[in-house]
Amino acid sequence: MGNCFSNINAGQSAVGATASALAVNAANDAVDSFLKSRGYSGLFSQVQLSLSASKLRDRDAFSKSDPMAVLYMKGRDGSLQEHGRTEVILNSLNPQWITKFNVTYQFEMVQTLVFRIYDVDSQFHNVNVKELKLEDQQFLGEVSCTLSEIVLKPGGKLVLDLFCEKDSGVAHKQKHGQLIIYAEEDFSSKTMAELALRCSGLESKDIFSKSDPFLVISKITETGVLVPICKTEVVKNNHSPRWKPLFLSVQQVGSKDSPLVIECFDFNSNGKHVSLGKIQKSLAGLEKLNLSGNGENLFIPTVAGQNGQNKILKSQFFVDKYLESINHTFLDYLAGGFKLNFMVAIDFTASNGNPRLHDSLHFIDPSGRPNPYQRAIQDVGGVLQYYDSDHKFPAWGFGARPIDGPVSHCFNLNGSSNYSEVEGVEGILNAYASALHNVKLAGPTLFGHVVTTAAQIAGESVARHERKYFVLLIITDGVITDLQETKDALVTASDLPLSILIVGVGGADFKEMEILDADKGERLQGSGGRVASRDIVQFVPMRDVVHQGEIGIVQSLLAELPSQFLTYVRGRGIRPSS
Repeated sequence: MGNCFSNINAGQSAVGATASALAVNAANDAVDSFLKSRGYSGLFSQVQLSLSASKLRDRDAFSKSDPMAVLYMKGRDGSLQEHGRTEVILNSLNPQWITKFNVTYQFEMVQTLVFRIYDVDSQFHNVNVKELKLEDQQFLGEVSCTLSEIVLKPGGKLVLDLFCEKDSGVAHKQKHGQLIIYAEEDFSSKTMAELALRCSGLESKDIFSKSDPFLVISKITETGVLVPICKTEVVKNNHSPRWKPLFLSVQQVGSKDSPLVIECFDFNSNGKHVSLGKIQKSLAGLEKLNLSGNGENLFIPTVAGQNGQNKILKSQFFVDKYLESINHTFLDYLAGGFKLNFMVAIDFTASNGNPRLHDSLHFIDPSGRPNPYQRAIQDVGGVLQYYDSDHKFPAWGFGARPIDGPVSHCFNLNGSSNYSEVEGVEGILNAYASALHNVKLAGPTLFGHVVTTAAQIAGESVARHERKYFVLLIITDGVITDLQETKDALVTASDLPLSILIVGVGGADFKEMEILDADKGERLQGSGGRVASRDIVQFVPMRDVVHQGEIGIVQSLLAELPSQFLTYVRGRGIRPSS
């Protein structure tokens, strides 16, 4: 999958490892926030789908069917949008279509696909398939699945039974053959270009010191809009900086000949970074610049009305290294047997309000309308359940007093004293609703216990040499009161296969909570001075997501998870199983 990392170990993007690196880390994390404000998004990958079928229904009297397949993508509202059609295969009940479907795989979304097979009448054989009216063709069957179900299969091959309703109109499905779907990730998703970049003679924009430069690489869309796709770390107080190597996927750029803008900025802590100049090159152009050994002058675009000539600067840009290689992607690891394991922890503190009252965040609406906790469980669990093969999810509560017991900051949601797992997302929801009747809401809001418990499970998995990565969802309504203890637990957990998603519900002030999310400030530091080895936390207030309209909470939370996963496995030299 396409991504950009600025570390020779391919994954730790400008991550400092000691307390002395905190100032640089703060600058780098602020740059991450700056990039997001300009449109940078998470990982994605192009996947090509090939189709074949077997034992289709024969609807022709004097010959076999002439099948065509149609692919639909299901929207958020349940509507179907046609994505494409195959060619028509004449006289075959076991067709192998040549036409491929290209789809964009997005981890953070449930992408439901619907395949329908039609027998095209002979009178339409000379008509372009795009112009065929499907209502004039005979329906042979359909099947639906998610894109994640296909890519998770070994070899990317999924076999599904085709069904259709009986001719009598009774809503009973009958099996009518099989559809074989084969998914292959676009090769360009795996082709990485390693770039070692530097500049010389940069201008000084600071009064009392040299500039603090960093680079932002953006691609140019067809409409001329710049979309940032990659950045370097910040080099402090240096007019001739050398940045750590960047790893940029060809797929992320588009192609080797796609135009890129590489802009150098002087970092400012207030977020108002000053441009020090830019160049425009494709990957092919950067490769040529490397082979020549020469530098290229940066320029500043002139203001309209000044003869249209760019201002050429004395500052120069160099490509000291350009090397293409094939990297394992997120999909490679999933198809190679790596499992994502989902865990959830729910806030039962008294600040949520009496669950029996309508204004409580824990109120269970008899009409079925989900409360904020139920919605977060459904949305996030609805995506992650496809990546957890056994569907057994550890589920905990915190901040409540179980019957005849002291306040617990990590209790099993199912009421058991022996095990914490429940069956599926529905099991989490049922255990949550049951717990509301069996505990008394209390406080305070402490995260340290559940983070430590999740980290212990992840650590035990590592000791058993299991190929698992754990995702803990914490849903809370308040500001934590054990901030330093939680920081210590997160710093320790950053060395383990674990990511933590935090959803803030209600109207509380979550500014302090954002400290835990490295996108919002300095990288976490433990009480002993140790700095987190990587960012493992993503925090989203639900009210902010609601105001964004079409962007769901699940997309906001999960967009960074693949890159966090890759940072972990690549940083430790873990390869996917063949």
